[in-house]
Amino acid sequence: MSINYLVIEGNIGAGKTTLAQMISKKYQAKLVLEQFADNPFLPKFYENQEQYSFPLEMAFLAERYNQLNRELSHFDLFSPFTVSDYYFMKSLIFAQNTLQPDEYNLYRQFFTIIYDKMPKPDLYVYLHKDPDLLLGNIAKRGRDYETYITKDYLEKIAQGYFSYFRQQRDLRVLVVDSNSLDFVNKPEDFEKITETIFNEQFSKGVTRILLD
Repeated sequence: MSINYLVIEGNIGAGKTTLAQMISKKYQAKLVLEQFADNPFLPKFYENQEQYSFPLEMAFLAERYNQLNRELSHFDLFSPFTVSDYYFMKSLIFAQNTLQPDEYNLYRQFFTIIYDKMPKPDLYVYLHKDPDLLLGNIAKRGRDYETYITKDYLEKIAQGYFSYFRQQRDLRVLVVDSNSLDFVNKPEDFEKITETIFNEQFSKGVTRILLD
């Protein structure tokens, strides 16, 4: 399948950034990574979600739009395709789970104005991993502000993603069950994923696969 714009997504701790980096290195693809660490509201949000959820999500919305608009508006002659570790729709999925109804309604108005103008990926890959495994990965990387992440929060985020997937008719969404995969330490697992992404044909809508 011809891919010019590939998105690797997943819940917090699913390994989306690592996989995007590995794909970029293997295929010499242009890499676009979310600059989440630059958001000044992120540590405050995990300590007090109710107070800081709206400024956090608005800051993410602005940063994601600016970055994707900048990175995707120019074709890179030296790269065969672009791979990113997030998609703009992520903004709405997380906001739906963090904002109060009145805040979310206001946020969605801003989001809708922007979303229709954003490029759509040729393939959207979602790495699905159970919450307990996600928590283990989060603990390993040792970010102080992530110690406040709970299993319940991760489950709500996953529900938001799958609710979004059920509504999709115009995107090619590939959901990969990655519970038993270790593509970082097992080259054969990495090959399974890349062979599936680049050698298989996917119709619009959602395709779910189990790689073991």
